[in-house]
Amino acid sequence: MENIFLPFSKPSLSQATLDEVNACLQSGWLTTGPRVKKFEEKLAAYFKVPEVFSLTSATAGLHLALKALNLQPDDEVITTSMTFVATLNAIVLAGAKPVLIDIDETLNMDVAQLEKAITAHTRAILPVHFTGLPVDLDPVYTLARKYKLRVIEDAAQAIGTYYKNKMIGSFGDTQIFSFHPNKNMTSGEGGCVITRDKIMSKKIRVLRFHGIDRDAFNRFSKEGSQLYDVIEPGFKYNMLDLQAAIGLHQLDQLEEFIEKRTHLAKRYCNFLEKLNGITLPRLPSYPHRHSWHLFTILISSEKPLLSRDNFMQHMKNLNIGIGLHYQAPHLFTYYRKQFGFKEGDFPNTEKVASQIVSLPLFPDMTTQDQDRVITAIKQFFGKTA
Repeated sequence: MENIFLPFSKPSLSQATLDEVNACLQSGWLTTGPRVKKFEEKLAAYFKVPEVFSLTSATAGLHLALKALNLQPDDEVITTSMTFVATLNAIVLAGAKPVLIDIDETLNMDVAQLEKAITAHTRAILPVHFTGLPVDLDPVYTLARKYKLRVIEDAAQAIGTYYKNKMIGSFGDTQIFSFHPNKNMTSGEGGCVITRDKIMSKKIRVLRFHGIDRDAFNRFSKEGSQLYDVIEPGFKYNMLDLQAAIGLHQLDQLEEFIEKRTHLAKRYCNFLEKLNGITLPRLPSYPHRHSWHLFTILISSEKPLLSRDNFMQHMKNLNIGIGLHYQAPHLFTYYRKQFGFKEGDFPNTEKVASQIVSLPLFPDMTTQDQDRVITAIKQFFGKTA
Protein backbone atom coordinates (compact mmCIF):
# COMPACT_ATOMS: atom_id res chain seq x y z
CA MET A 1 0.00 0.00 0.00
CA GLU A 2 2.88 2.39 0.70
CA ASN A 3 3.85 2.28 -2.97
CA ILE A 4 0.46 3.76 -3.88
CA PHE A 5 0.49 7.54 -4.06
CA LEU A 6 -1.62 9.17 -1.37
CA PRO A 7 -2.84 12.53 -2.70
CA PHE A 8 -2.87 15.70 -0.66
CA SER A 9 -6.50 16.22 -1.66
CA LYS A 10 -9.12 14.37 -3.67
CA PRO A 11 -12.75 15.22 -4.40
CA SER A 12 -15.41 12.76 -3.29
CA LEU A 13 -17.83 12.17 -6.18
CA SER A 14 -21.01 10.18 -5.54
CA GLN A 15 -22.83 8.05 -8.08
CA ALA A 16 -25.58 10.66 -8.06
CA THR A 17 -23.00 13.25 -9.14
CA LEU A 18 -21.73 11.04 -11.96
CA ASP A 19 -25.29 10.38 -13.11
CA GLU A 20 -26.07 14.12 -13.04
CA VAL A 21 -23.00 14.92 -15.13
CA ASN A 22 -23.91 12.21 -17.63
CA ALA A 23 -27.49 13.53 -17.84
CA CYS A 24 -26.13 17.03 -18.42
CA LEU A 25 -23.90 15.81 -21.24
CA GLN A 26 -26.76 13.93 -22.86
CA SER A 27 -29.07 16.93 -22.58
CA GLY A 28 -26.91 18.94 -24.94
CA TRP A 29 -27.07 21.97 -22.63
CA LEU A 30 -23.56 22.37 -21.21
CA THR A 31 -23.21 26.13 -20.66
CA THR A 32 -25.19 28.33 -18.25
CA GLY A 33 -28.70 26.94 -18.04
CA PRO A 34 -31.24 25.13 -15.86
CA ARG A 35 -28.71 23.33 -13.67
CA VAL A 36 -26.91 26.56 -12.84
CA LYS A 37 -30.25 28.09 -11.89
CA LYS A 38 -31.07 25.10 -9.68
CA PHE A 39 -27.59 25.16 -8.10
CA GLU A 40 -27.92 28.85 -7.26
CA GLU A 41 -31.33 28.22 -5.70
CA LYS A 42 -29.92 25.37 -3.57
CA LEU A 43 -27.01 27.54 -2.45
CA ALA A 44 -29.39 30.36 -1.53
CA ALA A 45 -31.45 27.94 0.54
CA TYR A 46 -28.32 26.58 2.23
CA PHE A 47 -27.13 30.05 3.23
CA LYS A 48 -30.69 31.31 3.85
CA VAL A 49 -30.18 34.29 1.56
CA PRO A 50 -32.35 35.64 -1.29
CA GLU A 51 -29.78 35.25 -4.07
CA VAL A 52 -26.43 33.67 -4.90
CA PHE A 53 -24.32 34.42 -8.00
CA SER A 54 -22.42 31.44 -9.39
CA LEU A 55 -19.18 32.07 -11.29
CA THR A 56 -16.23 30.30 -12.89
CA SER A 57 -14.11 30.73 -9.75
CA ALA A 58 -13.79 32.49 -6.42
CA THR A 59 -11.12 34.66 -8.03
CA ALA A 60 -13.77 35.87 -10.49
CA GLY A 61 -16.03 36.58 -7.52
CA LEU A 62 -13.38 38.66 -5.75
CA HIS A 63 -12.71 40.55 -8.96
CA LEU A 64 -16.38 41.34 -9.62
CA ALA A 65 -17.19 42.27 -6.02
CA LEU A 66 -14.27 44.69 -5.91
CA LYS A 67 -14.95 45.93 -9.44
CA ALA A 68 -18.49 46.81 -8.36
CA LEU A 69 -17.04 49.31 -5.87
CA ASN A 70 -15.71 51.49 -8.74
CA LEU A 71 -12.26 51.62 -7.18
CA GLN A 72 -9.82 54.32 -8.28
CA PRO A 73 -5.99 54.14 -8.52
CA ASP A 74 -5.47 55.86 -5.15
CA ASP A 75 -7.98 53.64 -3.36
CA GLU A 76 -6.77 51.03 -0.89
CA VAL A 77 -8.12 47.63 0.13
CA ILE A 78 -6.80 46.11 3.35
CA THR A 79 -6.21 42.38 3.46
CA THR A 80 -4.03 39.78 5.15
CA SER A 81 -0.43 39.09 4.22
CA MET A 82 -1.07 35.33 4.53
CA THR A 83 -3.21 34.30 1.56
CA PHE A 84 -3.09 32.92 -1.95
CA VAL A 85 -1.94 35.55 -4.41
CA ALA A 86 -5.38 35.59 -6.07
CA THR A 87 -6.60 37.80 -3.22
CA LEU A 88 -4.01 40.47 -4.01
CA ASN A 89 -4.35 40.03 -7.77
CA ALA A 90 -8.09 40.70 -7.58
CA ILE A 91 -7.49 43.96 -5.73
CA VAL A 92 -4.97 45.10 -8.32
CA LEU A 93 -7.12 44.03 -11.28
CA ALA A 94 -10.07 45.92 -9.78
CA GLY A 95 -7.94 49.06 -9.89
CA ALA A 96 -6.85 49.53 -6.27
CA LYS A 97 -3.79 49.14 -4.06
CA PRO A 98 -3.46 46.20 -1.65
CA VAL A 99 -2.56 47.18 1.91
CA LEU A 100 -1.45 44.22 4.01
CA ILE A 101 -1.47 43.51 7.71
CA ASP A 102 0.29 40.66 9.47
CA ILE A 103 -1.26 37.55 11.01
CA ASP A 104 -1.78 36.37 14.57
CA GLU A 105 -1.13 32.90 15.98
CA THR A 106 -4.28 31.49 14.31
CA LEU A 107 -2.73 32.47 10.93
CA ASN A 108 -5.69 34.74 10.26
CA MET A 109 -5.55 38.52 9.92
CA ASP A 110 -4.42 40.17 13.16
CA VAL A 111 -7.48 42.37 13.65
CA ALA A 112 -5.69 44.24 16.43
CA GLN A 113 -3.55 45.83 13.71
CA LEU A 114 -6.47 46.70 11.46
CA GLU A 115 -7.42 50.20 12.59
CA LYS A 116 -3.92 51.63 12.25
CA ALA A 117 -3.84 50.43 8.62
CA ILE A 118 -6.94 52.47 7.72
CA THR A 119 -6.28 55.73 5.87
CA ALA A 120 -8.31 58.34 4.01
CA HIS A 121 -7.82 56.19 0.88
CA THR A 122 -9.18 52.95 2.36
CA ARG A 123 -12.34 51.72 0.62
CA ALA A 124 -12.70 48.14 1.81
CA ILE A 125 -11.48 45.47 4.22
CA LEU A 126 -10.91 42.03 2.74
CA PRO A 127 -10.50 39.41 5.50
CA VAL A 128 -9.55 35.86 4.48
CA HIS A 129 -10.92 32.90 6.46
CA PHE A 130 -7.67 30.94 6.21
CA THR A 131 -7.99 27.11 6.05
CA GLY A 132 -11.69 27.39 6.95
CA LEU A 133 -11.12 29.13 10.29
CA PRO A 134 -13.26 32.28 10.64
CA VAL A 135 -11.63 35.64 11.17
CA ASP A 136 -12.81 37.51 14.27
CA LEU A 137 -15.46 39.44 12.35
CA ASP A 138 -17.08 41.56 15.08
CA PRO A 139 -14.17 44.03 15.34
CA VAL A 140 -13.82 44.02 11.54
CA TYR A 141 -17.43 45.09 11.05
CA THR A 142 -17.23 47.56 13.93
CA LEU A 143 -14.33 49.33 12.21
CA ALA A 144 -16.07 49.11 8.84
CA ARG A 145 -19.10 50.92 10.27
CA LYS A 146 -16.92 53.47 12.04
CA TYR A 147 -15.01 54.42 8.88
CA LYS A 148 -17.82 53.69 6.37
CA LEU A 149 -15.91 50.89 4.63
CA ARG A 150 -17.06 47.82 2.74
CA VAL A 151 -16.23 44.31 3.95
CA ILE A 152 -15.57 41.77 1.20
CA GLU A 153 -14.90 38.40 2.86
CA ASP A 154 -12.62 35.99 1.02
CA ALA A 155 -14.42 32.84 2.16
CA ALA A 156 -12.91 30.68 -0.59
CA GLN A 157 -11.84 28.14 2.01
CA ALA A 158 -14.75 28.56 4.38
CA ILE A 159 -17.98 27.09 3.07
CA GLY A 160 -19.68 25.51 6.08
CA THR A 161 -17.68 27.62 8.54
CA TYR A 162 -19.51 29.24 11.49
CA TYR A 163 -18.58 32.38 13.40
CA LYS A 164 -20.33 32.74 16.78
CA ASN A 165 -23.13 30.36 15.75
CA LYS A 166 -23.71 32.13 12.42
CA MET A 167 -22.76 30.55 9.11
CA ILE A 168 -20.26 32.50 7.04
CA GLY A 169 -22.29 33.75 4.09
CA SER A 170 -25.53 34.08 6.04
CA PHE A 171 -24.76 37.55 7.44
CA GLY A 172 -22.55 40.57 6.87
CA ASP A 173 -21.69 42.47 3.70
CA THR A 174 -20.29 40.30 0.88
CA GLN A 175 -18.75 36.81 0.81
CA ILE A 176 -16.99 34.84 -1.94
CA PHE A 177 -16.72 31.03 -1.91
CA SER A 178 -14.66 28.60 -3.99
CA PHE A 179 -15.63 25.24 -5.48
CA HIS A 180 -12.13 24.27 -6.63
CA PRO A 181 -11.48 20.48 -6.54
CA ASN A 182 -9.47 20.69 -3.31
CA LYS A 183 -12.15 22.67 -1.45
CA ASN A 184 -14.77 21.21 0.91
CA MET A 185 -17.17 20.86 -2.01
CA THR A 186 -16.47 21.22 -5.71
CA SER A 187 -18.01 21.96 -9.06
CA GLY A 188 -14.78 21.07 -10.87
CA GLU A 189 -13.89 24.74 -10.91
CA GLY A 190 -16.25 27.48 -9.82
CA GLY A 191 -17.29 29.81 -7.07
CA CYS A 192 -20.07 32.09 -5.93
CA VAL A 193 -20.77 35.51 -4.43
CA ILE A 194 -23.30 36.47 -1.78
CA THR A 195 -24.02 40.14 -1.15
CA ARG A 196 -26.66 42.24 0.59
CA ASP A 197 -25.92 45.21 -1.69
CA LYS A 198 -28.53 45.58 -4.45
CA ILE A 199 -26.25 47.78 -6.56
CA MET A 200 -23.44 45.23 -6.32
CA SER A 201 -25.89 42.44 -7.15
CA LYS A 202 -26.92 44.20 -10.33
CA LYS A 203 -23.29 44.83 -11.27
CA ILE A 204 -22.25 41.21 -10.75
CA ARG A 205 -25.26 39.90 -12.65
CA VAL A 206 -24.29 41.99 -15.68
CA LEU A 207 -20.48 41.87 -15.48
CA ARG A 208 -20.24 38.09 -15.16
CA PHE A 209 -21.32 37.67 -18.80
CA HIS A 210 -19.94 40.36 -21.13
CA GLY A 211 -22.12 43.13 -19.72
CA ILE A 212 -25.17 41.57 -21.37
CA ASP A 213 -28.42 42.22 -19.55
CA ARG A 214 -29.60 38.58 -19.61
CA ASP A 215 -27.88 35.18 -19.47
CA ALA A 216 -27.81 32.47 -22.13
CA PHE A 217 -30.69 30.50 -20.62
CA ASN A 218 -32.93 33.55 -20.89
CA ARG A 219 -31.91 34.07 -24.52
CA PHE A 220 -31.81 30.60 -26.02
CA SER A 221 -34.48 28.70 -24.12
CA LYS A 222 -37.94 28.24 -25.60
CA GLU A 223 -39.36 31.06 -23.48
CA GLY A 224 -36.43 33.44 -23.96
CA SER A 225 -35.69 36.26 -26.38
CA GLN A 226 -32.46 36.51 -28.36
CA LEU A 227 -32.57 40.30 -28.21
CA TYR A 228 -30.32 41.79 -25.54
CA ASP A 229 -28.48 44.96 -24.55
CA VAL A 230 -24.90 45.53 -23.36
CA ILE A 231 -24.88 47.88 -20.38
CA GLU A 232 -21.09 48.01 -19.92
CA PRO A 233 -18.07 45.88 -20.91
CA GLY A 234 -18.07 42.70 -18.86
CA PHE A 235 -16.24 39.42 -18.43
CA LYS A 236 -16.69 35.73 -19.24
CA TYR A 237 -17.21 34.52 -15.68
CA ASN A 238 -20.46 32.54 -16.02
CA MET A 239 -20.65 29.04 -14.51
CA LEU A 240 -21.45 26.10 -16.80
CA ASP A 241 -24.33 23.68 -16.33
CA LEU A 242 -21.67 20.97 -16.47
CA GLN A 243 -20.04 22.48 -13.38
CA ALA A 244 -23.37 22.94 -11.62
CA ALA A 245 -24.18 19.27 -12.29
CA ILE A 246 -21.27 18.38 -9.99
CA GLY A 247 -22.03 21.04 -7.41
CA LEU A 248 -25.70 20.11 -6.98
CA HIS A 249 -24.92 16.83 -5.26
CA GLN A 250 -21.75 18.05 -3.57
CA LEU A 251 -23.85 20.54 -1.63
CA ASP A 252 -26.09 17.71 -0.44
CA GLN A 253 -23.01 16.00 1.05
CA LEU A 254 -21.25 19.08 2.42
CA GLU A 255 -22.14 18.52 6.08
CA GLU A 256 -20.98 14.91 5.83
CA PHE A 257 -17.73 16.06 4.21
CA ILE A 258 -17.09 18.57 7.00
CA GLU A 259 -17.79 15.96 9.68
CA LYS A 260 -15.22 13.62 8.10
CA ARG A 261 -12.66 16.40 7.78
CA THR A 262 -13.20 17.42 11.40
CA HIS A 263 -12.76 13.82 12.58
CA LEU A 264 -9.48 13.52 10.68
CA ALA A 265 -8.26 16.93 11.89
CA LYS A 266 -8.90 15.99 15.52
CA ARG A 267 -7.13 12.68 14.94
CA TYR A 268 -4.08 14.49 13.55
CA CYS A 269 -4.04 16.70 16.64
CA ASN A 270 -4.35 13.74 19.02
CA PHE A 271 -1.50 11.79 17.43
CA LEU A 272 0.86 14.71 16.79
CA GLU A 273 0.32 16.96 19.80
CA LYS A 274 3.35 15.67 21.75
CA LEU A 275 5.72 15.55 18.80
CA ASN A 276 8.63 17.98 19.11
CA GLY A 277 9.49 19.95 16.00
CA ILE A 278 6.01 20.82 14.77
CA THR A 279 3.38 23.36 15.71
CA LEU A 280 -0.25 22.33 15.32
CA PRO A 281 -3.09 24.68 14.30
CA ARG A 282 -4.03 27.16 17.00
CA LEU A 283 -7.67 28.03 17.42
CA PRO A 284 -9.28 31.24 18.71
CA SER A 285 -11.28 31.51 21.93
CA TYR A 286 -14.45 32.87 20.32
CA PRO A 287 -17.17 30.35 19.36
CA HIS A 288 -16.77 28.96 15.87
CA ARG A 289 -16.96 25.91 13.64
CA HIS A 290 -13.81 25.27 11.65
CA SER A 291 -14.64 23.65 8.30
CA TRP A 292 -11.08 22.26 8.00
CA HIS A 293 -10.46 22.93 4.34
CA LEU A 294 -6.77 22.48 5.16
CA PHE A 295 -4.83 20.95 8.01
CA THR A 296 -1.59 22.90 8.21
CA ILE A 297 1.35 22.34 10.52
CA LEU A 298 4.50 24.38 11.01
CA ILE A 299 7.83 22.58 10.85
CA SER A 300 9.30 24.56 13.72
CA SER A 301 12.44 22.54 14.48
CA GLU A 302 15.60 24.63 14.47
CA LYS A 303 17.70 21.72 13.21
CA PRO A 304 18.67 22.27 9.52
CA LEU A 305 18.09 18.60 8.64
CA LEU A 306 14.53 18.91 9.98
CA SER A 307 13.59 21.87 7.78
CA ARG A 308 10.22 22.24 6.06
CA ASP A 309 11.73 21.66 2.62
CA ASN A 310 13.44 18.46 3.76
CA PHE A 311 10.17 17.34 5.32
CA MET A 312 8.32 17.88 2.05
CA GLN A 313 10.93 15.83 0.19
CA HIS A 314 10.69 13.08 2.82
CA MET A 315 6.95 12.82 2.32
CA LYS A 316 7.31 12.81 -1.46
CA ASN A 317 9.85 10.01 -1.19
CA LEU A 318 7.19 8.00 0.66
CA ASN A 319 4.57 8.71 -2.03
CA ILE A 320 2.58 11.03 0.20
CA GLY A 321 1.23 14.20 -1.32
CA ILE A 322 1.50 17.43 0.66
CA GLY A 323 0.69 21.09 -0.02
CA LEU A 324 2.36 24.44 0.57
CA HIS A 325 -0.25 27.01 1.61
CA TYR A 326 1.17 29.60 1.15
CA GLN A 327 4.28 31.47 0.16
CA ALA A 328 4.28 35.07 1.36
CA PRO A 329 2.63 36.94 -1.54
CA HIS A 330 4.24 40.30 -0.78
CA LEU A 331 7.63 38.80 -1.68
CA PHE A 332 6.65 37.84 -5.22
CA THR A 333 8.50 39.87 -7.86
CA TYR A 334 5.49 41.87 -9.07
CA TYR A 335 4.46 42.98 -5.57
CA ARG A 336 8.01 43.89 -4.60
CA LYS A 337 8.45 46.04 -7.71
CA GLN A 338 4.97 47.54 -7.92
CA PHE A 339 4.29 48.29 -4.26
CA GLY A 340 7.73 48.25 -2.65
CA PHE A 341 7.12 45.31 -0.32
CA LYS A 342 10.29 43.79 1.11
CA GLU A 343 11.52 41.13 3.50
CA GLY A 344 10.77 42.04 7.10
CA ASP A 345 7.53 43.88 6.34
CA PHE A 346 5.35 41.11 7.80
CA PRO A 347 7.58 38.97 10.05
CA ASN A 348 4.88 36.60 11.32
CA THR A 349 3.77 35.78 7.79
CA GLU A 350 7.33 35.36 6.54
CA LYS A 351 8.18 32.98 9.38
CA VAL A 352 5.02 30.94 8.86
CA ALA A 353 5.53 30.85 5.08
CA SER A 354 8.97 29.31 5.62
CA GLN A 355 7.58 26.58 7.91
CA ILE A 356 4.05 25.79 6.78
CA VAL A 357 2.93 22.59 5.09
CA SER A 358 -0.52 21.09 4.49
CA LEU A 359 -1.08 17.43 5.31
CA PRO A 360 -3.40 15.16 3.31
CA LEU A 361 -7.04 15.76 4.23
CA PHE A 362 -10.12 14.76 2.25
CA PRO A 363 -13.44 12.98 2.96
CA ASP A 364 -12.49 9.64 1.41
CA MET A 365 -9.24 9.47 3.36
CA THR A 366 -9.25 6.40 5.61
CA THR A 367 -7.75 6.08 9.07
CA GLN A 368 -5.23 3.70 7.49
CA ASP A 369 -4.25 6.44 5.05
CA GLN A 370 -3.89 8.87 7.92
CA ASP A 371 -1.87 6.42 10.00
CA ARG A 372 0.53 6.20 7.08
CA VAL A 373 0.95 10.00 7.13
CA ILE A 374 1.41 10.09 10.90
CA THR A 375 4.00 7.30 10.78
CA ALA A 376 5.91 9.14 8.06
CA ILE A 377 5.93 12.33 10.14
CA LYS A 378 7.22 10.51 13.21
CA GLN A 379 9.90 8.80 11.12
CA PHE A 380 11.11 12.19 9.89
CA PHE A 381 11.53 13.45 13.43
CA GLY A 382 13.34 10.30 14.52
CA LYS A 383 10.39 8.66 16.22
CA THR A 384 8.83 5.26 15.80
CA ALA A 385 5.14 4.72 15.12
